[in-house]
Amino acid sequence: MDCWKDPKYQVLSNAEISDALDFLGLPGTAHGLSAVTGAHRIVGSAFTVRFAPVDIGAVGTVGDFIDDVREGDVIVLDNGGRTDCTVWGGILSQIAKYKNIAGTVIHGVCRDLEEAVECSYPIFSRGVFMRTGKDRVQVESVGTSVSLGEVRVNSGDIVVGDHDGIVVIPRARAEEVFERALTTHFAEKEILKAVMTGSTLKAAREELGYHTLQRRK
Repeated sequence: MDCWKDPKYQVLSNAEISDALDFLGLPGTAHGLSAVTGAHRIVGSAFTVRFAPVDIGAVGTVGDFIDDVREGDVIVLDNGGRTDCTVWGGILSQIAKYKNIAGTVIHGVCRDLEEAVECSYPIFSRGVFMRTGKDRVQVESVGTSVSLGEVRVNSGDIVVGDHDGIVVIPRARAEEVFERALTTHFAEKEILKAVMTGSTLKAAREELGYHTLQRRK
């Protein structure tokens, strides 16, 4: 079993994972992406797609890659952060939901929000806009490295989304990151417990070394 599927990690928030990434000196927090629909917590292996402006005289394609995505994957679409045309719409949302794909993350925008809401399909993006990307952009590569702003995403990296946004974890470091995040999770639980039983917040934080949990080792 992939380590990120271990039930013990399901308690982790992206804030805790972000702290673990900071402690380990890893990038991975994708700024500017937020949930626009669907269940807010997603986790899965990245299926990466990079788009580029359509060649002059060519016919641009947007969504045929969906046939190759596996159940449980997170689709990561890099449209260069463009907000003037979409690379994800209602048909794709419904197909992805039918295929039990975990969710879609877009360095760009989506459309047909109502259809995604109706089928409760999770999408994280930089916003919503109605204009099609067809004949404006084309799929340039599938399964290669892409970016979510300043965060690089390789095919197979672990993508986690919740109310706070998106984090990306290198697959080879996933267990290390999750274990460190668990340390923060349990420390925060102990701090709350201590305060509720008479400690000051300052004393509880000092006792558990809270201020060092995010500092790079």
